[in-house]
Amino acid sequence: MRMTDKNEREQVKKLNTLKVIAEKLNEANELDFMLKEVLHELLSLIGMKTGWIFLVNNSGHYTLAADVKLPPALTWQDKKPMCEGDCWCIERFNDGRLKRAVNIIECKRLENAIEYHWGETNEITHHATIPLRAGVENFGLLNVTSPKKTHFSSEELALLEAVAFQIGTAIKRIKLAETEQKMALMNERNRLARDLHDSVNQLLFSLKLTAGGAKEMTDDEKMKDMLSYMINLSQEAASEMRALIWQLRPQGLEEGVAMALMNYGKVLGIEVAINVDGVLDLSPEIEEVLWRIGQEALNNIQKHANTKHSTLNIIVKNNSVCMDIIDQGNGFDFSKMKGTGSLGLASMKERTDMIGGTFNLETAVGKGTKICVSLPI
Repeated sequence: MRMTDKNEREQVKKLNTLKVIAEKLNEANELDFMLKEVLHELLSLIGMKTGWIFLVNNSGHYTLAADVKLPPALTWQDKKPMCEGDCWCIERFNDGRLKRAVNIIECKRLENAIEYHWGETNEITHHATIPLRAGVENFGLLNVTSPKKTHFSSEELALLEAVAFQIGTAIKRIKLAETEQKMALMNERNRLARDLHDSVNQLLFSLKLTAGGAKEMTDDEKMKDMLSYMINLSQEAASEMRALIWQLRPQGLEEGVAMALMNYGKVLGIEVAINVDGVLDLSPEIEEVLWRIGQEALNNIQKHANTKHSTLNIIVKNNSVCMDIIDQGNGFDFSKMKGTGSLGLASMKERTDMIGGTFNLETAVGKGTKICVSLPI
């Protein structure tokens, strides 16, 4: 009877935990905030003191997305032990062996903290790790522990697995919502580009024609000079408007990012030699990132390189796409750049990092510039 009562209490506790977590997850619309909130709630419900969540992207790179009451040893140097290096959990998650909730007997991060004297571990030696998934998609790892806790029962692990599945489903929901928002933003950019082309661009063209006609109708030299200035100004404004429309809605992207960048180069007065190796069956997200990075690179060439020629290489292999943009122009000393001078380059790197890619810049004064981007597909 006592065993039955205990089992019933455990079942009620489990159901209550799942109910509270589900309510928290259903309220959430922002990923980082959701993970921190649900981790706090989970630890409180199951009587644990410490926890952390790693998110892992498709290329195996992980980030510390949320944490609660990490010991000083793991917060050393702005949580460096949690943000660098591999461990048993990450290695087995990436190679596909970590499919269920498990006890971690030896934690490499804690072992390193003890060996290198990074601080107190608060008597934390073991933790449970649980993969976050929804269907066949894997998103990361949930880890929980408490001081002096060396074992998690099968019931505890089963509850953590159920919660981890809830979290994984919420992550997928939020990511789908973010994708919808991106598509809505892209559609709005397309609408704005059409409006600019159909209204402002046409008005500038009409202004140029009107000023040209008026110039032919007058003999006043001052008036001719003023009308010539208006013609030149309208031409410059129209050129700026065409570049803006391209930035909002790249005509030709439906033919591939390489053709879109070549055509954008024509708008800027740059000849882009294209080399493509592999089949470019890329997702809209990858194409968008390549387009924006290539666009920024060509803008920099037009403004700073003092050359009208560049080379674009795109290679697809081993589940990744690599794009190089090369010019033989002025080049520069990147170490001396400060402030707004490097914002464009910072933007390229940020776009690359957001989807787990790598960004590399090679340049020197008088030796041109080479930008290399590699993205997982």
